[in-house]
Amino acid sequence: MLLLVAGCGVLLFLLDLGATGLVDETPPLFAAAARAMAETGDWLTPRVNGLPRYDKPPLVYWLMGLGYLLPGQAQWNPLGTWAARLPSALSSLAVMLALAATLWRWPQPSGSILPGERQRGLTALTAALAFALSPLVLLWSRIAVSDALFSGCLALALLLFWRRFAASGAEGRGAGPWWPGWLVLGLAVLAKGPVAVVLAALTLALFAWRSGQLALLRQRLQPLAGLAVTAAVALPWYGLELLVEGQPFWESFFGYHNLQRFTAVVNHHLQPWWFFGPVLVVASLPFTPLLLAGLLAAFRQRGPLDPARSLRLFAGCWLLAVLGFFTLAATKLPSYWIPATPAAGVLIALAGQDLALQVPAMARQRWERWGVMGSTLVLVAVLAAGLAASPLWIPLIRDPEMPTLPAELLASGLVLRAAACFALALLLGVVLGSPLGRTHGRGAWLVALQAPLLLFAVVALQPMTRLGDRVRQLPVRRMAAAVLAQRRPAEPLAMVGILKPSLHYYTRQVVLYEGIDPVGLLNLNDRLARERRRGQTPTPALAGSSVLVVIDQGTAQLPHWRGLPHERLGSEGLYQLWRVERLRLQRRAAELRQAGVPAPDWQLPRPERY
Repeated sequence: MLLLVAGCGVLLFLLDLGATGLVDETPPLFAAAARAMAETGDWLTPRVNGLPRYDKPPLVYWLMGLGYLLPGQAQWNPLGTWAARLPSALSSLAVMLALAATLWRWPQPSGSILPGERQRGLTALTAALAFALSPLVLLWSRIAVSDALFSGCLALALLLFWRRFAASGAEGRGAGPWWPGWLVLGLAVLAKGPVAVVLAALTLALFAWRSGQLALLRQRLQPLAGLAVTAAVALPWYGLELLVEGQPFWESFFGYHNLQRFTAVVNHHLQPWWFFGPVLVVASLPFTPLLLAGLLAAFRQRGPLDPARSLRLFAGCWLLAVLGFFTLAATKLPSYWIPATPAAGVLIALAGQDLALQVPAMARQRWERWGVMGSTLVLVAVLAAGLAASPLWIPLIRDPEMPTLPAELLASGLVLRAAACFALALLLGVVLGSPLGRTHGRGAWLVALQAPLLLFAVVALQPMTRLGDRVRQLPVRRMAAAVLAQRRPAEPLAMVGILKPSLHYYTRQVVLYEGIDPVGLLNLNDRLARERRRGQTPTPALAGSSVLVVIDQGTAQLPHWRGLPHERLGSEGLYQLWRVERLRLQRRAAELRQAGVPAPDWQLPRPERY
C-alpha cells in the first residue's frame, strides 16, 4: 500500500519537476538565496540580489542549497528548478506516506465498526490522495517556496504527537519515544518561524479540551522537555543571526514578517474575516462535502475516547486550530491554509469510509449520506461542465503578461482533456454510488473519484504548467540571455515596470528594480551614483558610462520613460532591452525634477525590497 502511495506521490510531485523555469515573483528569491549560499559558503544569512533576505528562516534555503552543490547542474538542472523545488515536492510526498502509514497502523472506526484489512488500505490510500489532490497542495508542492516544507514539518510533528498519544492504548504499541515530534517541530520553526509552535499548541490544547485527556496527553508528550528539544533545534540559528545581523534582522523577521503580518495588513493582502471559509471550500474541491461531513462527525463524538481511536477528533482540532489562528490574523493569504490540508485529508478519507461501511444507519442519517455523495458528484459535474465549456470563457482571459495564452490554451486541447478526466470521475462515482455499485464495489467509491483526478494532474495540469511557462516565463529567460550577450564589463543592470526577480536569478547580476512612476527614473539615476550592495558599487555618471535597462512595452510608452534617449538592443515578448547613457539619464532626471517630480525616495525603508 505504501508503495502505491509513493508511486502516486512521484507522479504528482516529482514527474517533470524541472521541466519549467522559476515562476515569478517569489520563487526566484528563494532559489537565488539558496544558490548564493551554495556558491559563497555563507550558510547563515540568506541573501538575494546583494541584500539580506530576512523574511524566512534558513531550512528551505539549506535544503535547496544542498541541491545546488551537486555537480553537473547544467545537465540535470538547467533551469535551476529541480534543486529549488525538490524540498517542497519531497515534503508533500512525506506527508502522503505519513498519513497513509498512520491510518494503516491505527485504523479508525466508523461508528462501532472497525474497518477490515481491505477497507483499512483504501482509507489509508484515500487520505493520502485527498491531501495530495488539494488544489493548494498540487500548486505549492511544485514551486520553490517554503510553504510546503513548513506544512510538511508541522504535519509530521503533529502526527508523531498523535501516534505517541495513541501508544497509550491497546492498539498503539510501537509508536516510539516522545521526542521525535518535538525535534520535527523544531525543523518547522526553522522552516517558517514561531508560528509552528503556536499552531501545534493550539491543536494540542483544543484536542486536550475536547477529548478530556489533558493529563494523559501531558504524560505521553512531555511538553516541557519537548519544547526544550524544539528550542535546541531551532534557536541556535536565530541566536547567531541576531548576533551577526542585529537590529535589522530583529525588526524585519520578528517585527514585520511575524508580528506585523498578524496584527496589521502588509503588502496589500487585505481580506475579510471570513476569507478562509471560501478557501476551505476551494482547497478541498471536489471533496468539500466529505470534508464538512468528516468535520461534523469528528465533533459529534461523545464520551471518553480510546486514544488509538481518536485520530478523527485530532484532525478536526488540527483543522480548526489553523482556521482560527489565521482568521484572527490581519494579513491573509490562500497559502496560509496549506497546514490544514493534511488534517482535511484525514477527515475526507474517514468520511468516505463512513459511506463505504454505511454508517450511521438511521433513516435521517442515511439521507445525510446520500446528501454527501450527491453534493460531491454535483461538484464533480459542475467542474466537468465548466471545463468542457472552456471555449466560451477562455477567450475572456486578459493578462498583459500572457497575451497569447487564450489562443494557445484553446489550441492545445488541454482544458478539454481535463474535462474528460472529471467526466470520467463523475461516471465512476455515479456507477459505484448506485445500489448495484455499492453492492459489488463497496468501499471503492472515493478512490474511484480520486483516480481520474490523479490522471488529470498528470495529463492536463502539468502540461498546462509547461504551456504557461512558455508564454509567461520564457521571454524573461531569453531576455536574461540577451543581457548576458550585450552587457559590457561592469555595466549595471536595471529593470523597470513589471519586475521579475528571475532576471536576477538567470543573469546572476545585481538588478536595480524600479516601478513605473516618474520617481522611479529619479531613483534609478540616484541609486547608480549612491547605492552600495554586494555586487554593486556606486559610480559617477561619466562620458561613455551606460546602464542596461529591461523595460516592458507598457512602461516604455509612459511619457517620462519614452522621453529617455536610449539604444534599443532587442526585445522578447513584452520586454525590451535598452542601453542608456548615464549622462542622458542624469539629464532626463533633472528635467523631471524641474517639472515637479518628487525627490528620490529609494532610501525609505521597504520591507519587501530585493
